[in-house]
Amino acid sequence: MAIRLLVVLVVMLLIHLLPHMPKYRRHGWFHRWTDHHAGSDGAAFVAWTLLPPLILCAVVSFVLSQIPLMTALWGLFAGCVLAYSLGPRDLERDIDAVLKAGDRESREAAAQALRATDDRAPLPFSAPCLVEATVWAGLRRRFSVIFWFLLLGPTGALGYRLARLLLIDHAPDEDADQDDDTSSPARRRAAARRLGELLDWPAAHLMVLAMALVSDFDAVTKAWRAWHADAGNAARNFDPGFLGAVARASVDADVQAGDAGTEDTSDVLVELGDARRLLRRVLVVWLAVAALIVLGGWFV
Repeated sequence: MAIRLLVVLVVMLLIHLLPHMPKYRRHGWFHRWTDHHAGSDGAAFVAWTLLPPLILCAVVSFVLSQIPLMTALWGLFAGCVLAYSLGPRDLERDIDAVLKAGDRESREAAAQALRATDDRAPLPFSAPCLVEATVWAGLRRRFSVIFWFLLLGPTGALGYRLARLLLIDHAPDEDADQDDDTSSPARRRAAARRLGELLDWPAAHLMVLAMALVSDFDAVTKAWRAWHADAGNAARNFDPGFLGAVARASVDADVQAGDAGTEDTSDVLVELGDARRLLRRVLVVWLAVAALIVLGGWFV
């Protein structure tokens, strides 16, 4: 755990210092790999697509971890996998592009980079929509990857990223006729979406817990309970959809408290800036808790 935490810190620092690092992430090999398994269906498609690269990653990680005095080599491998699995776009720079744009048209165009990679619909330029999109991007580009890396090492981080790439490959085309629920593309898409929700669910809950600690506790818990009290949401197992509602409530509470120098919750740029600060505080809480777990393991 200590080495994994150190790898996370080093990779996050390098990504901050090397702004061009994200452009070296290449996923074309995986898109070609999924095309070879287009004949599979549903869960079988997901399994046959993900298992071979994950088994290879797990074997390499295990072998390196068993070689005496090769901790640094394992750390280098783990860092490369983590850096590859984060993103694929840099969240901080996408937010900066919106905040620093000179006019509304430019801001609206820049904001489209914050939408989910498997969503073809345009992102509305409104405070609630941008807050939700930013927090969802934080979950899928950063927090879920870090969670699975700390839990399962390089294999966990790579597995999460490849699972998200499946959703991109099988996202419905906005201009094409929608597949019926029994078609093979629809079943593959549904299986990939269920896996993505399952992988996001624990990290989303930990983000909510951190938001409660660094923001308005009452607003966060009230939004979480209200989302789960809805009959339609209660029936959806392992659905992380509560994160959007909690994020809006948390950011609104911070803005109303005057954290951004204004209390206008309809100001898109104010809300977006506060959403970024919220995600930074959540990251600090995560890293602090991970450090405490490491220290606790040393002294117990």
